[in-house]
Amino acid sequence: MPKISVIMGIYNGADTMDAAIESIFNQTFKDWELIICDDCSTDKTLEKAEMWKQKDERIKVIKNSVNMGLAATLNHCFSCAQGKFIARMDDDDISYPNRFEEQVNFLQQHKEYGFVSSIVDCFDGTVIVRNRFLRKAEPEKKDFLSGTQFVHPATMFRRESLEKVQGYREGRVTRRTEDYDLFMRLYAVGIVGYNIQQPLLRYTVNVDAMAKKSLYRYRIDEARVRYKGFKMLGLLPKGLPYVMRPLIVGLIPKKIIWKMFYK
Repeated sequence: MPKISVIMGIYNGADTMDAAIESIFNQTFKDWELIICDDCSTDKTLEKAEMWKQKDERIKVIKNSVNMGLAATLNHCFSCAQGKFIARMDDDDISYPNRFEEQVNFLQQHKEYGFVSSIVDCFDGTVIVRNRFLRKAEPEKKDFLSGTQFVHPATMFRRESLEKVQGYREGRVTRRTEDYDLFMRLYAVGIVGYNIQQPLLRYTVNVDAMAKKSLYRYRIDEARVRYKGFKMLGLLPKGLPYVMRPLIVGLIPKKIIWKMFYK
């Protein structure tokens, strides 16, 4: 069995997925399998995935029967995974060559952590901004008041950590916050994570995805996720103002948000 199962859910990622998959092949740590789940793409995602599968038997390709969204797609991947560690990867990001080696070594040496992530470099399609999305090495429960404390596609989990919380929570309310929800649920059952303080991934800021996430209905969903998560973490009533934060931020034009956080 492979040491690492890389799970990648894709919807219409034909234009970017090749570079992401190549970055997996370029890892110094070679004991992995890559599980690609096509979420009913309308482009050539499935065709490309099948081509990669023909090149290497470590790649598995599965397909949802209907479009299910990222949380359900990742759960589908997880149900097929055999690895001791589960690494996330998106189709438009690049894992640096030492990512898997660094994260596996960390988890093997630090049994007290259920998962590990890292800070990342940020790519807007033109410019790479180094060391963005800085995070504390050892986030505490209270830190989730300000937002998610881990970069999702840079994260590697112990298999049993995901099993304990039954994977990702599926549903309309977690459409854009499945990672935030997952990390809070992990902390709520005593499974904590660590951020390696060096960039192990180039994270692509998708402006189109940002625009969708800024739709007010998703802001309402995030507020609901925050309320439930804060309640599990014992952060209420102190956290109530932070529950309202996405509703307020949703009123700010996304161009201003972009300049504030990504420039």
